[in-house]
Amino acid sequence: MLESTVRRSCQPSAESIAKDLQTLCELQISTTTVRREYHGMGLRGRAAASKSYITKCNAKCQMQWRRAHHHWTLEQWRRVLWSDQSCFSVWHFNECV
Repeated sequence: MLESTVRRSCQPSAESIAKDLQTLCELQISTTTVRREYHGMGLRGRAAASKSYITKCNAKCQMQWRRAHHHWTLEQWRRVLWSDQSCFSVWHFNECV
């Protein structure tokens, strides 16, 4: 019952799920129980990272770069050093992938 309630809603909080189950099904369930079941289903509470917006100045610079390079040949692009490595910090562990 808990899993179907969680899957139906769009990112509900443990508190709201506990309240819904208490009112709709007349179950006495704590938020701790809901969180434990979330964890058992493989769902983790994570806050989304905020994404910075592209400023008008950056957009203008990007457009100038694109216009300057749109005519490049395949051979010219092959000489570019592509770096797709990103660093992440999760729970005080730094990893680069």
